[in-house]
Amino acid sequence: MSAEASGGTPVNGSRDAAQDPSGAASESAPEAAPEGGGRRRGTRRFPLWTRDTARPEGGGRAAPGDAPAPARQWPLISVLSVTGLGLLLTAFDVFRIGTMLVGLALIGGAVLRWALPGVGMLAVRSRFTDMVTYGLLGLVIVLLAMMAQPDPWLRIPFLQDTLHFTVR
Repeated sequence: MSAEASGGTPVNGSRDAAQDPSGAASESAPEAAPEGGGRRRGTRRFPLWTRDTARPEGGGRAAPGDAPAPARQWPLISVLSVTGLGLLLTAFDVFRIGTMLVGLALIGGAVLRWALPGVGMLAVRSRFTDMVTYGLLGLVIVLLAMMAQPDPWLRIPFLQDTLHFTVR
């Protein structure tokens, strides 16, 4: 803990912002925030800028630093490419296949997040949270695409009973 944070004089010899040029403390000036962007003493507010947020595990480059940018981010680019292809197919009236590709792209992102030590910008949160989020969202999208009307490929009886019960 620094001397300034514990109520003493600043360690580096700089004056507190609450002092006037003559060195006397001003009674009307608020206390200055400690160096490093921390909170002000005596207040419960959080700092406006976060300076110490850690990069998520596996958030490093997926290829060496001298490789071109697309090569360094190939996991994210592959997931986005498959998603874009799925959205394109959906736009051209191949709804079921297109939405299944979007879901499979998310499931593929979960697999990449699990299998690779570094996935670049595909890493958003912790490894576990990313895998669960990508996997569950992908699975739900694939299941909904398979259950879409008309002529669903997958029928889940209890969901159909629930729908008829709520619509009555």
